[in-house]
Amino acid sequence: MRVLVSDNLSELGLEVLRQAADIELDYQPGLDEAALAEAIRGASGLIIRSGSQVTARVIEAADQLKAIGRAGIGVDNIDIKAASKRGIAVMNTPTGNAVTTAEHALSLMMSLARHIPQATSSMKAGKWEKKKFKGRELANKTLGVIGLGTIGRIVADRAKGLKMQVIAFDPVLTAERAAALGVELVDLETLWASADVITVHTPLNPHTKGLINDDVVPKLKKGVLLVNCARGGIYDEDAILRGLNSDHIAGAAFDVFTEEPPPADTPLVQHPRVVCTPHLGASTQEAQDRVAEQIAEQVVAFLDSGAIKNALNVPAVSGDMADKIAPYVALAECLGRFLAQVESIEPRSIEIECVGEAGTLALEPVSAAAVAGFLQNFLNVPINRIAAPHVAADRGIDVRELKATATSAGVTSPVTVRIRGAGDESAIAVGALGSDGSPRLVRWGDFVIEARLDGKALVVESMDLPGVIGFMGTTLGDAGVNVAAVHLGKSSGGRALSMWNLDDEVSDTVLAQVRTSANVERAIIVQF
Repeated sequence: MRVLVSDNLSELGLEVLRQAADIELDYQPGLDEAALAEAIRGASGLIIRSGSQVTARVIEAADQLKAIGRAGIGVDNIDIKAASKRGIAVMNTPTGNAVTTAEHALSLMMSLARHIPQATSSMKAGKWEKKKFKGRELANKTLGVIGLGTIGRIVADRAKGLKMQVIAFDPVLTAERAAALGVELVDLETLWASADVITVHTPLNPHTKGLINDDVVPKLKKGVLLVNCARGGIYDEDAILRGLNSDHIAGAAFDVFTEEPPPADTPLVQHPRVVCTPHLGASTQEAQDRVAEQIAEQVVAFLDSGAIKNALNVPAVSGDMADKIAPYVALAECLGRFLAQVESIEPRSIEIECVGEAGTLALEPVSAAAVAGFLQNFLNVPINRIAAPHVAADRGIDVRELKATATSAGVTSPVTVRIRGAGDESAIAVGALGSDGSPRLVRWGDFVIEARLDGKALVVESMDLPGVIGFMGTTLGDAGVNVAAVHLGKSSGGRALSMWNLDDEVSDTVLAQVRTSANVERAIIVQF
């Protein structure tokens, strides 16, 4: 079986492939899309890093491909949907870069506190500006960590070793679990006002995009230091620049940018109190060796015996059961993703109930898909369905599974996902399969509806009055946004719900225009 490696890979990973029985190594780093589409023919496995773009075109050309392995965390350069349709497993190494990235965030924090890059540059220019670069101690200062995933936890642990007080915000971690980590869990408003240094370790999504913006900057503690080793765009770069120029922000460090590489004359990069590196978070020899060796072993094991580790798109079932359960797995994941984006509950438990045909099948893959769909919105690493229950347990979230063979009246084989928070706080979404087997939302809270859970959708809660739908259609049409389908629902309290499946992106300006209607209570974009 031929395994194609289309990016530079550590020698340790290559040696794993060379030593594996029945594996032929084909090492061709630096292939562009066209060359990769040609080279992939006949290959059973593909191993990449961030350079290769595994597009739908490449996957279409892959006539024998069984597995794609990403040496690292991010899989933005892989069309996972296209791979899934072809039955190709996509795997990554979610923890291989964690220590390296955490250490880089701490290095940037120290560089900011002591002006190390600026002082180095000054000395190399022949100067001795000792008074100019007076720094600050980090001991006894408060570090605010946003996102307590694997990387965030390492940062918090190391910072405690520096005698820093660590506070954190994480919407899917319980206070009890945070306390066990020695970290105080707080809300964002408290973190803004209290933290001397803020570091972010979350994914980039609609909830985190522009997390620190012009509205937030005045709420930050004056003289705060900001670090971003996660994803470009989590901090609004223009807002950070304005905060630096006003001296409200004392310094900022960026390893990632909205545009990479950023233009050389970018004002933020050129600012004297900004420390920046070219996306070096995972760039240590140890990390590169580790992820190369791990992904080579994973791909070899999958091709040799079908063993699955860190797969992002493979249900934990096999044989005939996989075909029967796959539609319900997709439905549950969509319901989890939906609730994560439309609700704001800090989860104590996630409950999944399968009824009818869904209740006769293996419940674990459906449950895991719902949990993965929900948690993925809050974590900065892809979550596969095998790992999802363990991630939930690690964060103090109970996962409860229920099933019954009797079908509820009016809905065939429904799947229900319920998120429970503190006290009586809860949110519920019920889904079923459409006549074509596609996932549909049939109930959200008090709303009854039948809506497609696919692509991107504009979800609008409004008053149940004439003209609202017309206003929505006109607004989207005037903005050149094509509507693939619209679904309408009502609650018992005189309120209406509409879901607009869209073929085009909706700009912030258009979304703001939708919200100007007095009859529109809420309008958000949901991605499936």
